Formats: sequence, structure tokens, C-alpha cells
Amino acid sequence: MDLLESLATRYSQGPRQLAAPGPDRRQLEQAVALAGRAPDHLGLAPWRFVLVGAGQRARLGELFTDAATRRGAPAAEVERAPHHAAKAPVLLAVVAQVREDFVEVPPHEQWMSVGAAVMNLLDALHLQGFGAKLLSGDSVDDAALQAAFCGPGERLVAWVVCGTPTTPGRARPDAPSKPRLSDWA
Repeated sequence: MDLLESLATRYSQGPRQLAAPGPDRRQLEQAVALAGRAPDHLGLAPWRFVLVGAGQRARLGELFTDAATRRGAPAAEVERAPHHAAKAPVLLAVVAQVREDFVEVPPHEQWMSVGAAVMNLLDALHLQGFGAKLLSGDSVDDAALQAAFCGPGERLVAWVVCGTPTTPGRARPDAPSKPRLSDWA
């Protein structure tokens, strides 16, 4: 299968469709290196990925539980919260540092770089035979989680879960609600 055909089979696969093994350190480093090929005007590097190791999942689960409690989530959601940290074989935090002080590279362009890096990462993981999905939710807005993952000027924006797919990816319908390519009139 050529690369374009392979990329055409990439679908997001969540934690329920992922099993061990996940990518090893070398495979993750290769995927992150390919993420680094994303457009990045002036080389601001407005993104990074943080690996949450197996030994750190319990602590992250505590942070998820505390965050759910602080936001007043229902008891059942608070009870499930720590399990979100352990669902997938590999878990990465996506951290962005979008700067307002660069006139040459406005924030929207930096956010596009963050998104392109995430997509390159997801594609690289797929090409290595892994499934992955970008997740966000209320946890990324929690101050304690932000403090746990971010330095000054950074923001936790999402999570990437990855592992070996247990089921084939499911295609979305190909009929978009509006055209994805049009001619300039």
C-alpha cells in the first residue's frame, strides 16, 4: 500500500479500541520528529508533547478526580475520573505556547502550527501501525492540571491516546455538509 492509500485509512481510535503494545520510546520520538515538520513560521515551536508514563497514571488519575470534584461533576463521573488516566497504552499531553508578542506570527498562525504538529503525530503513529485519538474535555481547563503540565506562558490543550488497534477504524461519511474545495469566484 502506498503512503497516500495508507493515510486514507487513518481514523481516530479511542481508548476502547486500543490495546498494548503502544509505541515504544523510539517510535514516539520518531513520531514527534515528524510532528516537527509542521509549518512553524520563525521557528517559534509553539507546541510540545509530554509522555505520561505507566508509573505516573495513578497520580494523573488523582488529578482527574480532583478536577471533576472541583467542577461539581456528578458522583458517577467523579468515580470514573481516575480510570481515564489508565485507559490507553500510551498517553501524551499536548502543550501549546502561543505568543501574542510576535506581530510577524499572529496567534491564529501559531495555533495552526500546533494543529499541524498534532496531525503529523497522528499520521506518523498510524503509519507505524498504531491507532490514536486526540481528546480534550473539561480536564484541560483545570488549573491544577495546567500547573502539572505547563510552564510559564504554556497551556494544556489536549491529550493523545495511542496503542495497537483492536478493531478497524470506522470511516466517517464522505458527504461533508459544505464543499471542502471550491474555486475562487
